[in-house]
Amino acid sequence: MTINLKKKLLTPVFFLLLLTIAGCTGTNQKYEGYLFTYFTGNGPGEEAIRFAISSDGYNYKALNNNQPVLDSKKISTSGGVRDPHILRSADGKHFYMVATDLYVPEQGWNNFAMILMKSDDLIQWESSVVNIPETFPEKFGDVHRVWAPQTIYDEKTGKYMIYFSMKQGNQADIIYYAYANSDFTALESAPQQLYYPPVESNTKACIDGDIIPFNNKYYLFHKAEDGNPGIKLAISDQLTEGYKLVSDERVDCEKYGVEGSGIFKLNNTEEYILMYDVYTNGRYQFTKSSDLQHFAVIDEEISMNFHPRHGTVMPVTARELKRLIQEWGKIDGSLIETKSSELKTLNVDFNETAKTIHLPVKSHADIANLDPQFQGWPGITITPSGPQNFSNGPVNYTFTIEGKEPTIFQVSASADHNPVLEGYYADPEILYAKKTNKFYIYPTTDGFTGWSGYYFKVFSSDNLVDWTDEGTILDLKKDVSWANRNAWAPCIVEKKINGEYKYFYYFTAAQKIGVAVADNPTGPFTDSGEPLINFKALGVNRGQEIDPDVFTDPKTNKSYLYWGNGYMAAAELNDDMISINQKSIKLMNIDNTYREGTYVIVRNDTYYFMWSEDDTRSPNYKVRYATSESPMGPLNIPDNNIVIQRDSVSNIFATGHNSVIQIPGKDEWYLVYHRFNYPNGLKMGRAGGYHREVCIDKLEFDEQGNIIPVKPTFKGVEPVNIAKQN
Repeated sequence: MTINLKKKLLTPVFFLLLLTIAGCTGTNQKYEGYLFTYFTGNGPGEEAIRFAISSDGYNYKALNNNQPVLDSKKISTSGGVRDPHILRSADGKHFYMVATDLYVPEQGWNNFAMILMKSDDLIQWESSVVNIPETFPEKFGDVHRVWAPQTIYDEKTGKYMIYFSMKQGNQADIIYYAYANSDFTALESAPQQLYYPPVESNTKACIDGDIIPFNNKYYLFHKAEDGNPGIKLAISDQLTEGYKLVSDERVDCEKYGVEGSGIFKLNNTEEYILMYDVYTNGRYQFTKSSDLQHFAVIDEEISMNFHPRHGTVMPVTARELKRLIQEWGKIDGSLIETKSSELKTLNVDFNETAKTIHLPVKSHADIANLDPQFQGWPGITITPSGPQNFSNGPVNYTFTIEGKEPTIFQVSASADHNPVLEGYYADPEILYAKKTNKFYIYPTTDGFTGWSGYYFKVFSSDNLVDWTDEGTILDLKKDVSWANRNAWAPCIVEKKINGEYKYFYYFTAAQKIGVAVADNPTGPFTDSGEPLINFKALGVNRGQEIDPDVFTDPKTNKSYLYWGNGYMAAAELNDDMISINQKSIKLMNIDNTYREGTYVIVRNDTYYFMWSEDDTRSPNYKVRYATSESPMGPLNIPDNNIVIQRDSVSNIFATGHNSVIQIPGKDEWYLVYHRFNYPNGLKMGRAGGYHREVCIDKLEFDEQGNIIPVKPTFKGVEPVNIAKQN
C-alpha cells in the first residue's frame, strides 16, 4: 500500500504541528483519549510492541491483556522490538510508528536497524526495516547501535523526519536525523547529525531524542550521559539544526538513572506531561509542566495496570478508542469501572475467569437499592442500568463490546468493613483519645513509589467502622526543617500534663525519628525542630532508625520509646516526652524473625511485644509476638507466636505492621494492620508493598494469655460503642 501524503504548506509554520500534537488535526477531529505504545523488558517476549489506552492521560489500561499487538519476529530482523514511537500524520488520516530493531538476549546492546511502520486504522500495520550499515556502508558501515527512533512532520519540506541515535566504533552515541521516503519504507538519504552538545560538556553519549514544538521553537529532550546523567533540554528555532543546551541540569525529577523521554500535551489544556523510564529502579515516572522547563512529579495521580519500558503517548479520538477496544479489548476490570460513591472502588473484585464481580459497599449503603454505576469505554454497552436489588443474591449483568459476543457476569454486593480507610495507607497507629471519646488512626500515606510519601494524615471514628478523613497533620516539606522525605510509620500517645491533654506524635522522616506536639489529636502539630533518634544504638551496624512505638505503662505512667529495623531498641522517655534518657537505651533480645514495626501492650500484668517479619513487599509479611514481665524486657519468645499472617484461601496477603486498641474498660481488643490491596496487590509484584490498605480484626487470647492467631477477613469488625472516659 502506498500512502499519499499531502505536502501543502500552512502558515504559521507551527500551526499544523501544534494542532497535530495538542488536541485536533486538520480534519478537526476531537481527541477524547490517549494511546500509549510501549514494551515491557529485556527478556524473551518482552521486547514487543504493546498498546494501552487512557481517557484522561493519567490512568492507563493495557489492551490485549498486556500482550503484544504486533509479532516482533515478523516485523524485525532480530526478533525484538523496543522503544516504539507513534505519530499521527499531518492530515490526521494515517499513523506512523518507528522502533528499535534489537533483541537483547542475543545481541546485547549492539544492533544495526530500525523499523518503520504505517497504518490507516491503528490495527493493521505495514512494516519495513532500515539497516543502517547495509544501506549506507561507506559512511556508516561500522555503526553498531541504532537506537530509539522518533518521527516528526517537517512542514517546510512536507516530509517526515526520523531522528535517532547511532554509535560508530568507539565514538559516543550521537543523535542523527534523516527524512523518510513518501511510502515511509526507507530513508531518502544518509543520516546527518542533528544535535551537537557543547564542547565544554565533555560530551559522552546522547540518546533518546524527543522533539516537541513549543512557543515557536523546537524543544529537544534527550538523555545525556555527561555531567549529571539524565534527561536534558536543548532548544532551537529550526527543526534540523541549531539546538542549544539550556542547562547542564537535568529536567527530569529523579535521582536515579532515567532514559526514554516521552512528552505529550494533555488534551484541551495548556499542560504537558513528560514521562520517562527509571530503568535503574524498575519503574516509570510522570511529571507535568506548563513551560516545558520546570516539571513536578505527579506519580501519585498516575495508575497503570502494566509496567512499561520506554514508550510514547498519542492523543486519539473516541472513534479510534472504540476501534482499538473492538480489536484488543476484553471484558475485564480494566475496561469496566464502577463510579458509585457507595462502593469501595479500589476493592471491586472483577474475576474474569469465574465471570463474577464482587462489590464491597460502604457500611451505610443499601444493597437492596444499589446502583454500581458501571461505566464502560467507547463501544461497550452494559445492561441492566440503574439501581438493583443485591440483597437476595447476585444480579446478572451483560457486557458487550460492539462486534463481539455478549458476556454475562454474576454481580454480588456486601458490606465489607475491611479495609477501614479509603485509599492506600499503611503502618497504622491507633489511639483512643479520652479528650474526645473517639478513635484515631495515624497511618503512613501509601501509594507513593518506593515509599516516597512526605506527609501524614489522621482519621477519626466513633465506632471503629466509620472513619472520617481529618486531613494532613504534618507535611515534611512545610512543617519539618530537618527532613523532607520518606514519611513513615508514626505513633502517638495521649498524656495529661498539668491537667491538660497533650499529644506526642513520633514519626519517621528520612530514616530518622522525630516528634511533634499538639493540644488535640487532630493537631495542629508542631515539630520539635530536630530528630529525636538519628544514631545507631549501642554499636548496632545494621538496619535503619525507623518505626517508632510509644508505650505508657499504666502501672507507673512512665513512657517508653521503641524503634529499629533489623534490631529492636528501647529507651525511657523523659518527662518532657521529646527527649529520651540516654542511659536507659537498651537492645532487646529479639530473634531472627524480627524485621521492624514494634508494638507494645500490657494485659493482665503481661507485656506483649509485637513485630513484623519479612519484607513489607512480600506476601509473607506477618506479625509475631513475645511476652515480658517488664516494658524493658527481657523477652520470652513462644514457639508458636504468630499474631497474623497471609490467608491464601481468601487471597489476603502481607498482613503486618500492626497496632492494637483496647476498648476502654473492657477486656476487648482489636488488631489494626495493613495488607496488600485486594484484589490487585499481589498482581503488582513488589509494588504491592507500597499499595497497602488498613484493616481491623478482633484480637483474642486463650486462657493462658497466649495470643490466638488472627484470621484476616474482609468483613472486619462490627461497630463498637464506647462510654465516655474521664
